[in-house]
Amino acid sequence: MSEATAGKTPVLSAQNLVKHFPIRGGGLIRRISGAVQAVSDVSFDIYPHETLALVGESGCGKSTTARVALALQPLTGGKVTYEGKDLATMGKRELQRLRRSMQIVFQDPYASVDPRLPVNEIIAEPLRIHGLYENGGKQQVRDLMKTVGLRPEHGNRFPHEFSGGQRQRIGIARALALKPKVLVLDEPVSALDVSIQAGVLNLLKDLQAELGLSYLFVSHDLSVVRHVADRIAVMYLGKIVETAPSEELFQTPAHPYTQALISAIPVPDPRKERTRQRIVITGDVPSPANPPSGCRFRTRCPKFANELDDAGREKCKTEEPALIDRGHAHPVACHFAESLQLI
Repeated sequence: MSEATAGKTPVLSAQNLVKHFPIRGGGLIRRISGAVQAVSDVSFDIYPHETLALVGESGCGKSTTARVALALQPLTGGKVTYEGKDLATMGKRELQRLRRSMQIVFQDPYASVDPRLPVNEIIAEPLRIHGLYENGGKQQVRDLMKTVGLRPEHGNRFPHEFSGGQRQRIGIARALALKPKVLVLDEPVSALDVSIQAGVLNLLKDLQAELGLSYLFVSHDLSVVRHVADRIAVMYLGKIVETAPSEELFQTPAHPYTQALISAIPVPDPRKERTRQRIVITGDVPSPANPPSGCRFRTRCPKFANELDDAGREKCKTEEPALIDRGHAHPVACHFAESLQLI
């Protein structure tokens, strides 16, 4: 726990989350022959008015983590609590009421909306589902469009008549319709042009300040989350390998995987770009159906390949590293973690 969150109660807490997807064989019976370990023992807390970023390569399990945290997919193991209430113990009606407090903005701004509905109906849909539209819903939709930077008089237009950035603003407006406390942002700007991303990110920051929102920001792009996240959790192959306050993570990353991700971010200064240290990881991400023993990153780890002796390699092969706090709310899951200054 950092100084900024000390003494605060998490609004959303995930404890030892596990999510496996069964692998079924061919034939008529289709027996289960294994499991894809999408999420393996992941824990995190999100505090009021805070942004926690969950980052990592495609396929690392970050989007699945977000979905099970919202109870959009059932857990294989672990527990999720919202303001101290266990989601697994809630009935259907209680869980539906909880949906008002926890909403999601999806990656694809076009696929996440119904192309057959005009925009005002898309934004009004959550209000209708929860029986809230009749009490001033029409004006609320107009206000929501203004809030996200859209013109209310364009509410009768259809999604294809808007740009990608505008469609993402429509998705944000729909997510805000029920006045949630927590927003899960699943790669909200990755499908947008770079010139449009800044506008959407600035909107999200303004909304957080104005409405007191808490964000779980899922992204593969560390350079994006640096500007919006208070804390960052780095995932690799279903596990969190490092977490720290945003600036500390960028200034002194300690896990070889995090170091490689940060060293790949371009630096605007050409002279610094030519001389700064690069950490390259090679090979493909192992299959989550059959992850490596011990440290899951060892098969791609440059430290394992180039720096460790036989005893060190054996430890990485046989012992799974625990996520240990090394001070300043900076836990790292690596037997030989060493902080580096890369940027």
